[in-house]
Amino acid sequence: MNTLFDKIWDAHVVQQVAEGPTQLYIDRLYCHEVTSPQAFEGMRKRGLKCFRPEKIYCMPDHNTPTHDQDKPIEDPVSKTQVDTLARNAEEFGLTHFGMMNPKNGIIHVVGPERGLTLPGMTIVCGDSHTSTHGAMGAVAFGIGTSEVEMVMASQCILQTRPKTMRITVDGQLGKGVTAKDLALYMMSKMTTSGATGYFVEYAGEAVRSLTMEGRLTLCNLSIEMGARGGMVAPDETTFAYIKGREYAPQGEAWEQAVAYWKTLKSDEDAVFDKEVRYDAADIEPMITYGTNPGMGMGITQQIPTTEGMGAAAQASFGKSLGYMGFQPGEALIGKPVDYVFLGACTNGRIEDFRAFASIAKGRKKADHVVAWLVPGSWMVDAQIREEGLDKVLAEAGFEIRQPGCSACLAMNDDKIPAGKYSVSTSNRNFEGRQGPGARTLLASPLTAAAAAVTGVITDPRTLM
Repeated sequence: MNTLFDKIWDAHVVQQVAEGPTQLYIDRLYCHEVTSPQAFEGMRKRGLKCFRPEKIYCMPDHNTPTHDQDKPIEDPVSKTQVDTLARNAEEFGLTHFGMMNPKNGIIHVVGPERGLTLPGMTIVCGDSHTSTHGAMGAVAFGIGTSEVEMVMASQCILQTRPKTMRITVDGQLGKGVTAKDLALYMMSKMTTSGATGYFVEYAGEAVRSLTMEGRLTLCNLSIEMGARGGMVAPDETTFAYIKGREYAPQGEAWEQAVAYWKTLKSDEDAVFDKEVRYDAADIEPMITYGTNPGMGMGITQQIPTTEGMGAAAQASFGKSLGYMGFQPGEALIGKPVDYVFLGACTNGRIEDFRAFASIAKGRKKADHVVAWLVPGSWMVDAQIREEGLDKVLAEAGFEIRQPGCSACLAMNDDKIPAGKYSVSTSNRNFEGRQGPGARTLLASPLTAAAAAVTGVITDPRTLM
C-alpha cells in the first residue's frame, strides 16, 4: 500500500517527534557558495565538526564566471563567496570541486552524472532546485541555511512529512515536444501553487519514455508548481544511466544495489493524497509570456485575455504583461528576440546541447542575437567536444562558454540588460531574475535554438 515516496522516507526515519516533525536521516548534502557560509559560521561558533564529512560535497556554481575561469574572479562579491566555500570545505574536511576542477559544474548536474545521486537516497541542498535529483528515484528537496547547519552537525534534519501527489501523463509526446514543454504545460494547468505541500511522483507512458536527462529537467521544475519535490521511480533507464559512473556501486555491490532499487516503486494499490492526469497528445512546444513559470502557453497560441478574472487577478496579470511589454490576446510567434540562453540546472545537459545543435546545424545565428551556450559541467563540456557538437555550433556562429549557473540568475557576469527579451532554457522568469529589467521567456532548447537562428520567436517544429 506504500508509495515510492513512503518507502524511501520511512527507511530514513530516525525518530518521530510526538505531535511534531520527523527526524530524517540524510544520505547526501550538497553545498554551494551561496547558502552555506552562515551554516559553516554557526558550526564554528558552536565548536562543532561535521558529523559525517564523507556525505557532504561542495562546489561553487552560482557565482562562477563562464569565461576566464583560470583567472581570479573580477567581481569582489562573487570572489569572496567562491573563496569562502573553498576555505570552509578545507577547514571542515569536506570534498570540494573548485573552479577548473574537471568535476566542477552546477551541483544539480554534477550529482547525477558522477553517480553521487543514487536511487533510494535522501538528498538535500540549500537550493530549491534540489528537486532535480528526484529523477533518479530519490527523495530530494531544498532546505534553508539553518537546516544546512543541522545536517552538517547531525546528518539528520527535522521535517514535516509532506502529502503525496501522482501526476500521470498518458501517451507519447509529439514531435518537438520535450520534458521542458511537459513541465511548462503542467505549470500552466496547475499554476505555480498547484502542488504546494505535496511531494510529486511523475508516472505514465510519457514520463517512462523520457531519457534520464529529460526526467532531471522535469523534476527540476517541480518546485515551480510549489511542490516540495518531484520524483520518478527508477527503472532500466535509470540503471543504464548510473552504471559505470565514478561514484556508483561497482561489482557485487552493483548487483545488490540494483536488486534493492528494483523494489523502489509505488505499490499497485498505493494511495496518493491527490491524483492528476494529463494526455501527452494535448501538449505542444511551450513558451512563457509572463513573470512566473505558470504563465505559459503553447507556442502557436495567444496570450490569454482577462475575461472572467477577478479584480485582483486582473491587476496582477496586467502588471505582469506590462513588465513584459505584451498585450492580452496577442500571439508571440514572430516577436523579435535579443538574447538566447541555453544552460542552467534545467537544461544544461548533453541532451540539451544535442537538441540545440540539431536546429542550428546548417543554419546561422541571427546577427542581432546574443547567445550564451553554457554547459552544466565540465563533463558535459567534454561530451560536447567528443561528439563534435562544438564544431557544428561554431559553424553556425555560436561559442561554448565555461560551466556555471550563468544567466539563470543575476549573480554573475552573465546578465540580460533591462528591457531586452531573452528566450531562456532556465527555470524562472521572475522580474529581474536574469538581470534588472530583463524580460525572460522560458522555453525548451529546441525553441531557444529556433529563436537564435531566426531572431524571432519561432515554432521549432517548422525547422525540424
